[in-house]
Amino acid sequence: MPTRLDTWEGRLDRLMAAVPYVLLAVSTALFLLTGSHSADYRLVTLGLAVLTAGWVALMTRWPALYIAGLVILIAALSMRGIWFASFFAFTGYLHSWQLLRGMWRFVGVAATAAISIVAYGGGPPEPTPTAILSYLFFVAAIVALVGLFSFVGDVTAERSAERKRMVSQLEATMRENAGLHAQLLIQAREAGVLDERQRMAGEIHDTLAQGLTGIITQLQAATQAREGGEWQRHIDNATRLARESLAEARRSVHAVAPGPLESARLPDALAEVASAWSNLHGVRADLTTTGTVRPMHPEVEVTVLRTAQEALANVAKHAEATRVGLTLSYMDDLVTLDVRDDGAGFDPERAKDGGGFGLTSMRRRVSRLAGTLEIESEPGAGTAISASLPAILRENPSA
Repeated sequence: MPTRLDTWEGRLDRLMAAVPYVLLAVSTALFLLTGSHSADYRLVTLGLAVLTAGWVALMTRWPALYIAGLVILIAALSMRGIWFASFFAFTGYLHSWQLLRGMWRFVGVAATAAISIVAYGGGPPEPTPTAILSYLFFVAAIVALVGLFSFVGDVTAERSAERKRMVSQLEATMRENAGLHAQLLIQAREAGVLDERQRMAGEIHDTLAQGLTGIITQLQAATQAREGGEWQRHIDNATRLARESLAEARRSVHAVAPGPLESARLPDALAEVASAWSNLHGVRADLTTTGTVRPMHPEVEVTVLRTAQEALANVAKHAEATRVGLTLSYMDDLVTLDVRDDGAGFDPERAKDGGGFGLTSMRRRVSRLAGTLEIESEPGAGTAISASLPAILRENPSA
């Protein structure tokens, strides 16, 4: 939207374009209204004025040729009437400085000044040193004054042009920033959606998928042991797993901390998870805690707990182990969880690109907190998983 200054500049440009015609009209009117010239003299002068108006309108695209013709017309009109030297000659100063460049500006201004002074003096100066020096002095004074005021006008015009460039750059920058802001909002929204999908996928895998797998295992075991107390034990385990999975699903939807961490410290929650897993699968699982136990940030504790659950689930599905050891270590700046089993092991080359979804989920959880996940295994020699996380303390330990 144009500003008030832009409006004024537009009006000034139109005014400057009309100035030559106004000065020519004023000079012609004063010439016709004063003096006692003959009708033919006035008619010829009026014809020269019309020719000059046409020259101003048509010849501005060739500056040097235009200024030369303009100076000649000013000389012709000034010799016929002093009013043209008094008013219209100003056009010679204005257009010489506006259209010419370098020293040619001063040439055009000096030629116009020389003509005006000759018209004021009623003819060329007398051939005496005093008259010639006076003539040159007035020419030089006019050139100096025109150059000074024109230079001030050039500085003002350059300032205005610079301001316009800065405003244009600022507007372009603002448009670019608006586009970048919109793009960042879209990317942030997409990233938030992707992050939430990944979170839900990890939660579903760590809770529902593992719970359903356990339920299926227990139901299959119950089918095989239809007689005796073992059948009822498997049914009870399946029912418990279903209830726990339902509760964890609800917690995942509402982004609430896992059940074991809701009312217990991390070591106690890990001990509960290991004990429940051991009772469910009949494999011994021992937890060892080293270092000074400190309340960690909820995200750190959740990541440690989910890593332990996923590691134990992998042991149950693939390792055929007889013993599992978990070690929770509190260090000065790290919290580490090591899970080792004496099972079948596997080729760790499979895990370099993330392995299955379980390993990918563990890596993603740990890396989100700037942690590291290392896997050591070989066929027949068991597996060791080590997760290291920054020891970020909980802001409100009593929470």
